[in-house]
Amino acid sequence: MNFYEVSPVGIVGKDFEVLTYSSVNMLSIGVIVEIPVAQRKFVGVVTKKVAQPDFAVKEILRVLYDQPLPPAMLKLHTWLGSFYATHSGMVWQTILPAGLNKNRRSNVVKDTTNITNRGIKRTNFVFNDEQLTAIDQLVKMKSGTAILHGITGSGKTEVYKALAMQAQSNGKSSIILVPEISLTAQLVDEFRVEFNNVILTHSGQTETERASVWREVLTTEHPVVVIGPRSALFMPVKDLGLIVVDECHEPSYKQEKSPRYNALRAASILANETKSRLILGSATPLISDYYTAQKLGRPIIEMSKLARPDAKRSITKIVDLTKRDNFSSESKIFSRPLLVAMKETLAAEKQVLLFHNRRGSATTTLCENCGWLANCPRCFLPLTLHTDQFELRCHICNHREKPPIKCPDCDNTNIIHRGIGTKRIEEEIRKIFPDKTVRRFDGDTARGQAVQDVFAELRDGSTDIIIGTQTVAKGLDLPNLWLVGIVQADAGLVLPDFSAAERTFQLIAQATGRVGRSNQPTKAVIQTYQPTHPAVRFGVTQDYTSFYNYEIKNRARGHFPPFSHLLKLTCSYKTEKSAVSSAKKLASNILILKSNAKFQLLGPTPAFHERQRDNYRWQIVVRSNNRADLIKIADSIPFQHWSIELDPNSLI
Repeated sequence: MNFYEVSPVGIVGKDFEVLTYSSVNMLSIGVIVEIPVAQRKFVGVVTKKVAQPDFAVKEILRVLYDQPLPPAMLKLHTWLGSFYATHSGMVWQTILPAGLNKNRRSNVVKDTTNITNRGIKRTNFVFNDEQLTAIDQLVKMKSGTAILHGITGSGKTEVYKALAMQAQSNGKSSIILVPEISLTAQLVDEFRVEFNNVILTHSGQTETERASVWREVLTTEHPVVVIGPRSALFMPVKDLGLIVVDECHEPSYKQEKSPRYNALRAASILANETKSRLILGSATPLISDYYTAQKLGRPIIEMSKLARPDAKRSITKIVDLTKRDNFSSESKIFSRPLLVAMKETLAAEKQVLLFHNRRGSATTTLCENCGWLANCPRCFLPLTLHTDQFELRCHICNHREKPPIKCPDCDNTNIIHRGIGTKRIEEEIRKIFPDKTVRRFDGDTARGQAVQDVFAELRDGSTDIIIGTQTVAKGLDLPNLWLVGIVQADAGLVLPDFSAAERTFQLIAQATGRVGRSNQPTKAVIQTYQPTHPAVRFGVTQDYTSFYNYEIKNRARGHFPPFSHLLKLTCSYKTEKSAVSSAKKLASNILILKSNAKFQLLGPTPAFHERQRDNYRWQIVVRSNNRADLIKIADSIPFQHWSIELDPNSLI
């Protein structure tokens, strides 16, 4: 009889991260098995062979997969639990697909991504000198982390393909991460022109599809190219040689539920364990990542030229929204310069993209007489009007109600709706251009109508006007797109957060970067109330260096990352009194630790969204130069009512 420690997938008990079981057969470390726990059955991972214990143990029910997980995956699991102070079982739930112990057919389910096969074959593609230099430097690097800082349109994807081809020739696999599912279709299209072994995985697939794809990667004997969002990092690739994190600045690489891991950090650990190259690609790298790379002497490879030798940079224009003479009676949303540019572009039978990072039709509903505001009864936040469904909706808890015909406070009928959302933009566009094909992409887009589902239609130019939130502002390369209009570029600057300016800069730079990639005359029109703000000015010109120099001084002055580490603690209670009491008590307990550690306590204060789904939320932020001190504090936090986030992207 053999005895093994098995790490269950899921929490079988707060203090039980491994359990001991017996097996008649010899098992490899990393094998996935099914185990009994009380009257239930759990999936588990064999982590260690041990001597016979001095207590009775149950027997492993069955081996689910003969092929063990790669050793690097086991080490990554251990690191995630330790670095983010998360229970082992919760980490496994993030790493492994659901339903591994369900009996399934062995055939692999093919993805239904709409592939256009219009990429450029390698034999017809000519690299420019910057691309050749980047490829040469990265190939010589062999392993470790490098930032590929290339402007939008500089051909970073071609560099990724060349590196993946080189890895494949050495019998190595590659993982290519994208920030959004919407970008998978375009990237899969590009890679399948050159590779026959591209595997797509994302959360939009069914449980059966994800499990089948996962099993294919686990059991294959050939190099593969795995493409997907952050969860693709956990595909059980055996011989890994390359990890690419495309658009590495995107906040979607940070998971918002436990374990609240950052895919860039996790990728770094995986690359180190597998002796792989890790490439962080972006036109707008995170300030913290760029600073850290400079301090540690990690390679930062610059690509400042457009990939196409005949490409023309777009003409950009900033429109000051505070000056009403920039508008005509034709539209209250679109300025004269933007309207003129749209008409010229559509007359040339080319595409227009309108970006605005707000959903719905109007962001506030109020009484013009007494000032009453339509708020969510559960979250106390302004309800958003959706005119297509004639309802007010909370974007936090999804509470819905009909718009009032009179004020509930003063009975006045002067109810007005203010603010702009993507649906309001769509309504206005359809009035001005009734004969044009319009598509809107945001959180309200119907299933099956997202960017990845209709990518071929967007690429061939049959859609005239594209409207959307940040989904359409990043990564897309549309050959017929001649105009980008940003409806209100500074909307995010009002947020009380240390990363607000950086996020605004990134969105503007990425949105304007959708044009200026070809030999055609393209334009970007940026409407803003703050035309002189550095995030706006430098974002419009895509001047990363100037913005970095501006922002790094602000971070140093405020002692925010990369000059400190942060721990965000948020409690949630049914009553405000309980939330306040718990937050104050925890703050006092944390301060007791201060004799042994150096840190700064910010709060307790109400969270930015103080009330959500009938619960009151209070927040404590701990700031320290020593991250180990924050982990000790995180380990002492009560399990109930509190959420713990190390290294938050923002404090909102």
